[in-house]
Amino acid sequence: MPITNNNNKTLFISDLHIDSAKSPIMQSLLNLLEQRAQGADALYILGDLFEAWVGDDDINDAGDKVAAALHKLSLQGTRIFLMHGNRDFLLGENYAARCGGSLLQEPSIINCYGQSVLLLHGDSLCTRDTAYINYRKQVREPAWQQAFLARPLLERHMVAQQLRQQSMAENSHKASDIMDVTHQEVLNLLEDQNVNLMIHGHTHRPGIHTIRLQNPINDKLEAVRIVLGSWDQKAWVLEFSAEGYDLKHFPHPTH
Repeated sequence: MPITNNNNKTLFISDLHIDSAKSPIMQSLLNLLEQRAQGADALYILGDLFEAWVGDDDINDAGDKVAAALHKLSLQGTRIFLMHGNRDFLLGENYAARCGGSLLQEPSIINCYGQSVLLLHGDSLCTRDTAYINYRKQVREPAWQQAFLARPLLERHMVAQQLRQQSMAENSHKASDIMDVTHQEVLNLLEDQNVNLMIHGHTHRPGIHTIRLQNPINDKLEAVRIVLGSWDQKAWVLEFSAEGYDLKHFPHPTH
């Protein structure tokens, strides 16, 4: 069932990669939740909220602080939705509940102020990076996840650290266009889902792109792909309302 928003505004963010309760990124998120998100109909976090997530049983200060702030916002009437990214794909229903929110399947179509919007993290669109796509398929298998989550917590952290180091080493040798979305995959997904508007993150290449379609969708020959920004240098948020949408960025606090 589509998720129907009513009045006001809805916010979309992704790729915060939080790894510390005291980081500038954490403070930027808290500022967003306490200020710009106040009164919002919904907040969608489209993956990689955390730099790594080894299971909901890993209680830590960063996770606690994020959950408390999101839960507070949810109590004020803003609906909270979280989607898996390539870093935090093990984030579970228990943690989502602590945030006062729920997990969103990928991809999902929502009804946002009368517009059908396709949401996904974005890594599944990077099909030219075949090594990553094969890895993604493996770690998204329920059997693999169950086996991994059955390991001791310390061991899971060690594996996660090894995977991050391996990923950085491999990515340093890949052409940048290989790690971007495959245009044909974007077209295929839009046509398959019969939607003219897509929002995703992952690539760390924020922007709003108009796409010429090969086949009409809803009698239109154009679609829009909105890419959310990574929070590594600044905070990014997409504000969506009945009047339109605006992709904004803000500096992180210096203190």
